[in-house]
Amino acid sequence: MGAKRNDMINEETAAHAKVLWDYHHMNHPIGKSDCILVLGSYDLRVADRAADLYLEGWAPLLIFSGGLGRLTKLMWTEPEADQLARIALTRGVPAEAILVENRSTNTGENIQFTQALLREKHLDPQSFIVVQKPYMEKRSYATCKVHLPDKKIIVTSPLLSFEEYTTPDLLPEQIINSMVGDLQRIKVYPSKGFQIYQEIPEEVWRSYEWLVKNGYDKHLV
Repeated sequence: MGAKRNDMINEETAAHAKVLWDYHHMNHPIGKSDCILVLGSYDLRVADRAADLYLEGWAPLLIFSGGLGRLTKLMWTEPEADQLARIALTRGVPAEAILVENRSTNTGENIQFTQALLREKHLDPQSFIVVQKPYMEKRSYATCKVHLPDKKIIVTSPLLSFEEYTTPDLLPEQIINSMVGDLQRIKVYPSKGFQIYQEIPEEVWRSYEWLVKNGYDKHLV
């Protein structure tokens, strides 16, 4: 059963979607850190969030990570990280404050390949501000804590509501499908060693099940 409308969703669907949207946020307060790590994706707005954080003085180093992933390889030929870095440069971030890792294809590789780049540069940051899409905050944190268990991790994202996050090219249905798929991964990935365990409250899982039953199942593993 597929969702009926591509351009809008009804109130019940929106209510369940917002339950997942709120759950996916970590709501971490921003604090001084050694570096800002931007995990690439199709959402280039993360570069503006990262540039804001750098220009506000929260960290002296900005790392962009991302090659071409499952979705972006169908959209672009230029790696995600290269596009993100260019946005930061146009925002006034100096080139010497930017590192680029442009080979990774998923979140685990984002972190592993960034670790290799930092070793190559003889850098060992102890604290990271990780920037991702709003509905991937929790998954990003859980993945970082597998690969960087002893580091301080703050996760943030573009400061947008569920309604504000949609664009003419990114419709509510697409966002909901992605949120549902990411919630499923939060449940199943810890047993595979990809993420640390994170509790999913019953009311969040009920909204997940409602959305799957109503056709939002396009991003499930």
